[in-house]
Parts: sequence; structure tokens; C-alpha cells
Amino acid sequence: MSGTPLIALTLLFGVSLASARADHPNIVLIYIDDMGYGDLACYGSEVNDTPHVDRLAAEGMRFTDFYSSSPVCTPARASLMTGCYPGRVSFDGFGPEGRSWVLFPGFAEGLHPDERTLPELLKEKGYATAHIGKWHLGDQPEHLPTRHGFDSYYGVPYSNDMAIMPRRPKSPPMPLLRNERVIQEQPTQAALIERYTVEAVEFIQQKHDQPFFLYFAHLHVHLPHYVMEPFTSASRNERYGAAVAAIDWSTGVILAELRRAGIEDNTIVIFTSDNGSRQRGEGGSNAPLRGLKGQIFEGGMRVPCIVRWPGVVPAGSVSSELTSVMDFYPTLAALVGHDLASLPKHDGADVMPIWQGQEGARSPHEHFFYYIRNELQAVRDHRWKLHHQVKAGEESVQLYDLVDDVSESNCIAEQHPEVVQRLKAAMDEMRVQLGDSRLGIEGNERRPCAVVKEPKPLTEFDPDYPYIEPSYLLNEAG
Repeated sequence: MSGTPLIALTLLFGVSLASARADHPNIVLIYIDDMGYGDLACYGSEVNDTPHVDRLAAEGMRFTDFYSSSPVCTPARASLMTGCYPGRVSFDGFGPEGRSWVLFPGFAEGLHPDERTLPELLKEKGYATAHIGKWHLGDQPEHLPTRHGFDSYYGVPYSNDMAIMPRRPKSPPMPLLRNERVIQEQPTQAALIERYTVEAVEFIQQKHDQPFFLYFAHLHVHLPHYVMEPFTSASRNERYGAAVAAIDWSTGVILAELRRAGIEDNTIVIFTSDNGSRQRGEGGSNAPLRGLKGQIFEGGMRVPCIVRWPGVVPAGSVSSELTSVMDFYPTLAALVGHDLASLPKHDGADVMPIWQGQEGARSPHEHFFYYIRNELQAVRDHRWKLHHQVKAGEESVQLYDLVDDVSESNCIAEQHPEVVQRLKAAMDEMRVQLGDSRLGIEGNERRPCAVVKEPKPLTEFDPDYPYIEPSYLLNEAG
């Protein structure tokens, strides 16, 4: 008889543990730099080999109408962490007078410490958190990942073109960080993806018996393209295709490690990009979309997105619902038990019904807004997209039907004046909230970012130091 309570307790503990794991799945978020809409085979590429990512799509959901919040990287990454349009957290202009589109080494800005970031929300629910790769939300000690919810950090805090190279011969050497300490300057770039992947494997092996959040932000396919063998020799699309293949290999390793650890079914894997491809002859593609990185045409901000969660997200499914990078924040926060009403105001929404493939599940967003810096330049609803800009008193209006004209090639503003007026009104409402610098509107719902006094780069150029890469030879940036 004495064994019966023990058996009951064991069964009860097992049920509770299974329930906890269902409510607290592991989360792996793979974030690519500058990958275009048409760069993956499962999105139509005929020149890049991506078997592992294609398998991820076959086992999960592929999104056709998923957006970054910005056509450049720093603002988009702020949205990922906060669930907000960049302007809501004042992450839409940097440096002197806010002229820079992104952060550079030694800039003063970073996320405000009062922002409750996604990793902080997950930590509050018992998650181990790690960030590997590119951060680009501030390189001052106060702004690093370990100050914003990550237990550990291993990576380069900004883009891989911010380094000593022919066009920047006395730039601060590119730093590789372990948490908040620079452990190497000017590391060999081609090897970084392997070093990052090994770090990811080690984290999964160490934390597989508890809920974890792994945010893996690749340096590829941002310029310059330094890629390791065997990917360069095997590429059918020169160095760009090699970089895509390296990302695919790394993804395959992570999926294999989840499978080996027996946690594949209890892990959400998300794969997406921070903005569209440069598409300037380097090999990238935003096909069939118009536009490129740095623009508010679809090619600049509509990006690949794949979500896999076996048994929850229907395998082999495709969603055309309007979703964005800002939706990860509330979707994952709600999943682990946060009351969304208690969180700072955000622009994303809980899209779990879409992920689950629920019948009739529709996008919770009436509109999506396209900003460059703090200039509101376009808006879309579930069908129509309006480009509306005012320059030197001259008004420019373009209207496209994204259902029938995804390449934005046929302006039909004159045929649908009522749609133009309706979408203009939506833009005016958003300007009241987040502003529009071109029109001199400040916005009444902007929260401040953090700004440190007397910022300085993490490294300084030293002509006598024996860097392994004294100057990266490829004179590519952007």
C-alpha cells in the first residue's frame, strides 16, 4: 500500500511535466541577414540549394505575406525584440540628428531598459535564453544582449562590413564577443558560421532538459560574402549561393541536434529574414517582388518566413495571411502564459490560430505600415497597397492590388479613389501615434530609446596589433 501514493505522485508529476512542456516549448529563432523573398528553393529559387530549409517548410508552415517592419536591419531587430514598429521605441534614426538608418560602432543609442523584451518575457517563465550572432541593437555595454534578457551572448554586435577593410582602413576592428567581453578582433569571417553553429549545438545539448530560447542571427547573406568550403566550390550562384548554402547547412545541423536530443516535437523553429535582398548583382533575389533592401516596395520588406512545430503547426501548409516580425512577441508571450494586456503597448498580435491552421483564422491586422526611418511612406490592407508621399509640396500616390499584382507594376489609383482615401486616412491615424518626420509630425505614442553619454567603440584600431585578418580584402559593404 505504501507504494500506491508514490506511483500516483509519479504519474501526476509526469502529467504535470508533459503539460508544462506543451505550454513551454523550446523556441529556436533563426534570423537571416538580407535574405530575399526568392532566395530559397521553397520560395522559388532555381539557383540556391536549400534542402534543409525546404524540409523545414515541408514539415511546417510557409508564409507568403510575412513582413519585416523595416527595409534595413537595426529597426527590424528592435521590432523582433519588442513587438513594436521601430518608431514606437524610437529605433528609427541614429547618430547625429538621427540621420543614420542603422547603428554604427560607438553610437550612443540602444533599447531602453524599461522595454520588456521577448527574451525577458521568456526568462520570467523559466526559459534559458541565448543569443548567437548579430545583435545590432547597440554596442555599448548597457545595450548588449545580456542587458536585455539573454543569459549568454556569442557573436558580433553589428554588421560584418563594419570592420577594417579597404574602404575603412582605420575602422574599429570587428569585435567577437563572449557575453560582454571582446574575445577576438578581426576574426576570420568565413569560419564564423561554423563557430556560431557549434555554439548553438552546445547550448541545445546543455539546455535540452529545460525550456530554452535560442536566437541565432546569422551574418550571412550580408556583404561582404566570406564563405567557407565546401560551399563555395559547390555553389551554382557564386559566393551568394555559397552563403545561402552555409545557412542551410547550419539549419540542418540544428534540426539534427533537436532530433538527437529527443526534443524535436517540443520545439518551435522559426526561420526568417530581417529585410529583403540588395539584389544589385551579388546573386540575391526578391522575385517575384518589386524593389530591394532599403525600399518600401514589397521586395524590401516582404521576406521568407517558416514556422515548424510538429503536431501543432500543420505540416506542408501555406498561409497568405498578413503577418509580421512584430507578431512573434505577443504570440510567444501569450503561449507561455503572459497576459498581453499587461505588456507595454505593442503593434504585433497573437497569430497562434494562424500557426495552428485553425479553420477561418484570419490576420488580426487591418493594416500594415511601411516606414523608412520615421517617414511613413505606404500602407497595405488585406488586398490593397497605397504608396503616398509628399516631397517639396508635391504629392505622389500609387495604388496596387497585391492579390493580382504582387510585383506592383500596375498603378490603379485613378480607378479606385475610395480605396485611396480610406488608406490615406489609415496613414493619418498612424502618423498621430508614431509621427512622420517628412511632414513634421512627432507622434504622441513614441517611447524613448536609451542614449549613453560619451559612447565609444568596443575596439580601437592598433597598427601594431597582429590581427589574423589585418584588413578584410573584399571591399564590399551594404
